[in-house]
Amino acid sequence: MDLSGLKNLRDFRIVLLLTVIFSGGCGSDQSNRSSVADRNVADPQNATYQEFWTRLHMHCGEAFEGRLMEAAPGYDMLDGSERLIVHFRECSDFETRLPFHIEEGPGAWDRSRTWVFFNHGADGLELRHDHRHQDGSEEENTWYGGDAIDGGAYWQRFVYPPRTEEMGVFMGWRVEIHPGKRYTYGTMRDDEWTFRVDFDLSNPVAPPPPPWGF
Repeated sequence: MDLSGLKNLRDFRIVLLLTVIFSGGCGSDQSNRSSVADRNVADPQNATYQEFWTRLHMHCGEAFEGRLMEAAPGYDMLDGSERLIVHFRECSDFETRLPFHIEEGPGAWDRSRTWVFFNHGADGLELRHDHRHQDGSEEENTWYGGDAIDGGAYWQRFVYPPRTEEMGVFMGWRVEIHPGKRYTYGTMRDDEWTFRVDFDLSNPVAPPPPPWGF
């Protein structure tokens, strides 16, 4: 380095400090990028999380009708005759919101439920349930859910820890996404469906109004 242009020792120290900072910062950034890339390659499960997330976004902005496919004895939220609509309403890198609309009668709809998926990158996916009253306030039972524990590019299982610990078997949700064909949401006990709704992704319908509170 040519030091002839430096007026004094203070100038030299400033140049030296800046050189160390910038060279160290570049090395750290490259190291971080390599670490992320290596982690994604080394973790097949993280790859399936991202593939599932990509498929979940393929119908953003669209809405589809569905129907009740399975329900355990005693289940009474749906009887199978209702119109059901899922709306792939909000999609971002971190959060995806799918309001679930249930027809209660001519011109009357329950718009209280929204399925909310979170993408935590290398830490996996999370499913939560946002339940609202018609005035937009939160219901007492809301924001329950859990993390994805296994799955693939087209499906993921999300565990509900309190019920799983209580029952001693897997209790939670299974979500499937087959773009252009089918979206499935349901609750499970071990490997058995206790509730399941399927939506036809081959036939979009008019998007519904926003869910309550939004």
